[in-house]
Amino acid sequence: MNELLELSAVHFGYPGQPPVLKGVDLTLRAGERIALTGPNGTGKSTLLLLCVGLLKPTHGQIRAFGQLRQREADFREVRARIGLVFQDPDDQLFCPTVQEDIAFGPLNQGKTLAEALALVEQTLSQLNLLHLKERVTYQLSGGEKRLVSLACVLAMQPEILLLDEPTNALDEATCERLIEILNHLPQTLVIISHDARFLRRVTQSQWQLKDGYILPLPSPLSPVPAHRHDGALRTLSGIKMMGSGR
Repeated sequence: MNELLELSAVHFGYPGQPPVLKGVDLTLRAGERIALTGPNGTGKSTLLLLCVGLLKPTHGQIRAFGQLRQREADFREVRARIGLVFQDPDDQLFCPTVQEDIAFGPLNQGKTLAEALALVEQTLSQLNLLHLKERVTYQLSGGEKRLVSLACVLAMQPEILLLDEPTNALDEATCERLIEILNHLPQTLVIISHDARFLRRVTQSQWQLKDGYILPLPSPLSPVPAHRHDGALRTLSGIKMMGSGR
């Protein structure tokens, strides 16, 4: 299988604190859907930030798409090909309307305004969220914000999708909707979550981060249904959006 992302002996520590990561080795291949678990504070979110160059390792190497990545310039291309959905959607949504938030990424990638707006329309249509296009972002429910933050990343057409605690504060109906969406995406996935039931339904293998190291768990998760690449998410068109009630 094609190796998209490789972390080799990666160490990281925040200033004035003990090291969080003490030699992480991880290889992510095309088509994999990986769950990343572990106790709070063990560096799971930190690991995702390292993957896209928002933090830099103190030791070790990160290779993405066949090239060693060290400088900020190296990671600009990486961030165009790896989409990170933050744990808190308010960290990702900052424009006045949903349409502007989703168009922001494609415009930064060099798309014309017409191309960016077409991607907004396409992405919202695929996720059955067109009714939110003109909504004021800060007035959305918690569940709507989570799905819109995912739409912001998908509009940039990444090859890898990293999701940090995507089910936090979701009600059951919105969580079911998220599962439907993820299981119809073609992207390679890495998902951080404490929700074992959710992970069983959207990922194929599980790794645990603990004491600064990452190891595969001995009992793999049940395989998810094959995700579709043809007209992704068409089957979602009949599912109505429900908020989180947050």
